[in-house]
Parts: sequence; C-alpha cells; structure tokens
Amino acid sequence: MDNASTIDEAGLERVVHAFYARVRADAELGPIFNDAVRDWPDHLEKLTAFWSSVMLGSGRYKGQPVPAHLNHKDRITPALFDRWLGLWNETTEALMEPAAAGALQAKAARIAESLKLALYFRLDAMPRRPALLGGIFSAEETEQRLRR
Repeated sequence: MDNASTIDEAGLERVVHAFYARVRADAELGPIFNDAVRDWPDHLEKLTAFWSSVMLGSGRYKGQPVPAHLNHKDRITPALFDRWLGLWNETTEALMEPAAAGALQAKAARIAESLKLALYFRLDAMPRRPALLGGIFSAEETEQRLRR
C-alpha cells in the first residue's frame, strides 16, 4: 500500500462522511441517495466499512454493492457515475494527502466502472463482430463463442 500508506480508518471515516454530505446536497445525486437511504448513520458506517475493506483489507464490509445498486437502476444513469466520481475526487483531494487521494480516486474509478458494467452491460446488445476472432475460429465457431 505504498501510495496509500497515509490512509487509515479515521481518514476514511472523514472522507466518507464529508463526501456523502456533498452527495446528499447535490441537485442530481441527492434525491436518489436521499430516497434510497433510510438510516444515514447506519449507511455511513457501512460505507466506511466498505472503504476500509477495499483500501486497508480489513474485511469489515459484509454487504453486496451490486444488488443494492440494481434496486435503483431505473434512477441511476451512467452520467451520474461521472458526477459521483467528480465529487469523490474533490473530497479526497481536500481531505487526504496527494498519494492517498490518488489511490482512493483510482479505486473509486474501478469500482464505478464495475458497477456500470453490472448495471448496463448486456451481451445481447453488443454489436456482432464475428471477424473479431477471424483466423482463429471459423465464423460459426466465433458466433458460438461470442454467445457464451
């Protein structure tokens, strides 16, 4: 954890609390989060445990983020992930040392990308590209492999 050696539980808690205060006040993100979260103190504890698990390997988080986000798929757009990341980046830059902020930002970007894939990726919506594997497999084998 060389780039993030200044990250600790207290710092993560500060970042999570400050960040979600900004999210709750945001014109686009706020209504979604405020409608979805019934108990903010409990949710902030869960999110702090999540970031502790992700950044410190604490294993404190026991939830399932993908199903939680799927419950709100009808209100979450891909563009909102960019807004979320922008607020995250601003918050981490304000509260953490540069290396720690960078590590948190990189991890958040990967998490956001994973959530977007979980929410929006559909193989049957992908354009068909049998030539993609041309030369390795026949057109029929390529089609079968793309459908798996």
